[in-house]
Amino acid sequence: MLAVTEAAAEAISALTAQGGIQDGGLRFAMQNQSEAQAELALTVATGPADGDQVVTANEGAHVFLEERAADYLSDKVLDVQSAADGQLEFAVLEQD
Repeated sequence: MLAVTEAAAEAISALTAQGGIQDGGLRFAMQNQSEAQAELALTVATGPADGDQVVTANEGAHVFLEERAADYLSDKVLDVQSAADGQLEFAVLEQD
Protein backbone atom coordinates (compact mmCIF):
# COMPACT_ATOMS: atom_id res chain seq x y z
CA MET A 1 0.00 0.00 0.00
CA LEU A 2 1.16 3.54 -0.74
CA ALA A 3 2.97 5.09 2.23
CA VAL A 4 2.62 8.82 2.90
CA THR A 5 5.39 10.75 4.66
CA GLU A 6 4.58 13.26 7.38
CA ALA A 7 5.75 16.09 5.11
CA ALA A 8 3.45 14.92 2.30
CA ALA A 9 0.52 14.62 4.71
CA GLU A 10 1.10 18.18 5.93
CA ALA A 11 1.23 19.42 2.32
CA ILE A 12 -2.01 17.60 1.46
CA SER A 13 -3.73 19.07 4.52
CA ALA A 14 -2.51 22.55 3.57
CA LEU A 15 -3.75 22.16 -0.03
CA THR A 16 -7.21 20.97 0.96
CA ALA A 17 -7.55 23.64 3.67
CA GLN A 18 -6.42 26.31 1.20
CA GLY A 19 -9.15 25.16 -1.20
CA GLY A 20 -11.76 25.04 1.57
CA ILE A 21 -12.20 21.29 1.04
CA GLN A 22 -13.10 19.36 4.18
CA ASP A 23 -12.43 15.62 4.12
CA GLY A 24 -10.85 15.98 0.69
CA GLY A 25 -7.44 14.88 -0.44
CA LEU A 26 -5.19 14.17 -3.38
CA ARG A 27 -6.41 11.80 -6.08
CA PHE A 28 -4.11 9.77 -8.29
CA ALA A 29 -5.41 8.28 -11.53
CA MET A 30 -3.45 6.42 -14.19
CA GLN A 31 -3.28 8.37 -17.42
CA ASN A 32 -1.04 6.06 -19.40
CA GLN A 33 1.18 3.15 -18.55
CA SER A 34 3.91 1.55 -20.60
CA GLU A 35 6.71 -0.81 -19.71
CA ALA A 36 9.09 2.14 -19.41
CA GLN A 37 7.01 4.46 -17.25
CA ALA A 38 3.63 5.41 -15.90
CA GLU A 39 1.87 8.73 -16.26
CA LEU A 40 -0.24 9.67 -13.28
CA ALA A 41 -2.78 12.48 -13.02
CA LEU A 42 -2.81 14.24 -9.66
CA THR A 43 -5.77 16.38 -8.59
CA VAL A 44 -7.19 17.82 -5.39
CA ALA A 45 -10.52 16.07 -4.83
CA THR A 46 -13.45 16.60 -2.49
CA GLY A 47 -13.66 12.85 -1.92
CA PRO A 48 -12.95 9.48 -3.48
CA ALA A 49 -14.54 8.40 -6.75
CA ASP A 50 -16.43 5.10 -6.91
CA GLY A 51 -13.93 2.26 -6.64
CA ASP A 52 -11.08 4.41 -5.30
CA GLN A 53 -8.81 3.03 -2.61
CA VAL A 54 -8.43 5.48 0.29
CA VAL A 55 -5.12 5.90 2.12
CA THR A 56 -5.29 8.00 5.28
CA ALA A 57 -2.02 9.27 6.73
CA ASN A 58 -1.44 9.53 10.48
CA GLU A 59 -2.07 13.26 10.25
CA GLY A 60 -5.52 12.65 8.75
CA ALA A 61 -4.61 13.58 5.17
CA HIS A 62 -6.34 11.48 2.51
CA VAL A 63 -5.01 10.08 -0.76
CA PHE A 64 -7.55 8.61 -3.18
CA LEU A 65 -6.24 6.03 -5.63
CA GLU A 66 -7.97 4.94 -8.82
CA GLU A 67 -7.67 1.15 -9.18
CA ARG A 68 -4.80 1.08 -11.69
CA ALA A 69 -2.97 3.85 -9.82
CA ALA A 70 -3.38 1.89 -6.56
CA ASP A 71 -1.75 -1.15 -8.18
CA TYR A 72 1.14 0.91 -9.53
CA LEU A 73 1.68 2.83 -6.26
CA SER A 74 1.32 -0.16 -3.93
CA ASP A 75 5.07 -0.31 -3.22
CA LYS A 76 5.77 3.45 -3.35
CA VAL A 77 6.10 6.37 -0.91
CA LEU A 78 4.49 9.78 -1.45
CA ASP A 79 6.77 12.60 -0.29
CA VAL A 80 7.35 16.28 -1.00
CA GLN A 81 10.58 17.85 -2.22
CA SER A 82 11.68 21.42 -2.85
CA ALA A 83 11.89 22.41 -6.50
CA ALA A 84 14.56 24.72 -7.89
CA ASP A 85 12.18 27.69 -7.57
CA GLY A 86 11.54 26.92 -3.89
CA GLN A 87 8.07 25.48 -4.45
CA LEU A 88 7.14 22.11 -2.99
CA GLU A 89 6.47 19.24 -5.38
CA PHE A 90 4.99 15.87 -4.66
CA ALA A 91 7.35 12.99 -5.40
CA VAL A 92 6.64 9.28 -5.73
CA LEU A 93 9.61 7.28 -4.46
CA GLU A 94 10.48 3.63 -4.04
CA GLN A 95 9.91 2.20 -0.56
CA ASP A 96 13.07 1.14 1.27
